[in-house]
Amino acid sequence: MEPLTVLGTISGTSADGIDLAEIRTDGVQMQAAGAACTLPYQPQTRAAILAAIAAGPAARSGWKALSDVITEDHRNAIAAFLDETGNRPDLVVFHGQTIWHDPSAGETVQLGDPQQLADTLRLPVIGDLRQADMAAGGQGAPLVPVFHQALAGTLRQPMCFLNIGGVANLTYIDGDHLLAFDVGPGNALLDDFVRRSGVDDFDRDGRWSSGGHVDVARLVVALTHPYFAQPAPKSLDRNAFSLKWVEGMSLLDGAATLAAITAEAVARAVALLPKEPKLWIVCGGGRRNPTLMAELAQRVSGKVENADSHGIDGDALEAQAMAFLGARFMAGLPTSYPSTTGAREPVIGGRLYRPS
Repeated sequence: MEPLTVLGTISGTSADGIDLAEIRTDGVQMQAAGAACTLPYQPQTRAAILAAIAAGPAARSGWKALSDVITEDHRNAIAAFLDETGNRPDLVVFHGQTIWHDPSAGETVQLGDPQQLADTLRLPVIGDLRQADMAAGGQGAPLVPVFHQALAGTLRQPMCFLNIGGVANLTYIDGDHLLAFDVGPGNALLDDFVRRSGVDDFDRDGRWSSGGHVDVARLVVALTHPYFAQPAPKSLDRNAFSLKWVEGMSLLDGAATLAAITAEAVARAVALLPKEPKLWIVCGGGRRNPTLMAELAQRVSGKVENADSHGIDGDALEAQAMAFLGARFMAGLPTSYPSTTGAREPVIGGRLYRPS
C-alpha cells in the first residue's frame, strides 16, 4: 500500500483532553511523524464523561446525549488542528471516548459518532476500533502493541513498552514475539484520590506521592487482588479497582501508597512474561510522575526510561497509534493478535465511514 497521511485521535479515561497526531505510514512502518497536540474537552463535557464513567453501565440513559457532545468536541478539535497545520489528511481515525469496558461480558463502549464526524469534516473516518476484536473473542484491549512493535526498532530486547494512563498496560517485545495485557491501576486511583482531597486534579509532578510514606501492609493487601495473578491476555475497566485500599489515610501517605501499588503491580507482571525485560520504555501521563518512575526503577531489574529520551513523543504516542491502526485497516493488516488481546485469530479492527 502507498503511504497515507493519517490523523489519529484518542481521549483516555482521565478525559483530560483529546490527543491528536498526524503520521505518514503504510501500516508497517511509521515513515514520518507530523504535528501533534492535546486540546481540552469543554469543562462540562469532561465533567459529564467522568460522571458517566463513575456511574457505570447502569446509567445508560444519558449516553446518547453525551455521545453527541463528545462528537462535537472532537469535530471542533480536529477542525482547529487542521486549520493550524494547513494539512488535509487522507484519513481520520476516531477512537471515541471509552465509558465502559467489560471484556467478560464482551462489551466495550466508546462514545462518539464516526459517521457524523465524516459528514461534517468531509473526510473518511475509521471508528469502532475494538468491536471486531471482541467479536472474535478478544479483550478489545490493549490495541497499541502492534504500533509499539513498529517503534521498537533497534531497542535492546527483550523489552517492554509500559503505558501508564488511567490503567497501566504493557507490551512485551522480543523479536517477533509480541505479548500484551493490562497490568493494573495506572494513574486513575492516584488521580481520583488527589482530586477527592480537593488539592489538585491529579498528582502533579509527584507532589503529593513524594511526600508520604508507603503503607506496606496495605500494599500487600492490594496485590492479593486476583487480577494480578490472572494469566494474559487480560484487560481492565478504569473502575476495576477502588480507593478502599487507602481509605482513611492522609493525602500524602495515601498518594505514596497508590503510587507504590501501581509500580508493584508492574513488578509482579514480570512473572507473566517469557523473559525478564532488559528495558522498560514508559509512556503515558505516568512518565511525568517522578514518584512513579522512581518506584518502578526500584522494583524492576531492567532499565526504566522515559519514552521521550528515545525520540518517541510520549504525549502523542497513543494518537499516533490510532493513526497507525487506521493505516493497517486500510492495508488489510491485523490490528490485534491472540497474544495481545486473546482473540481467536488475528483481527483487522475498525470500520470505515465515508462522508454521505
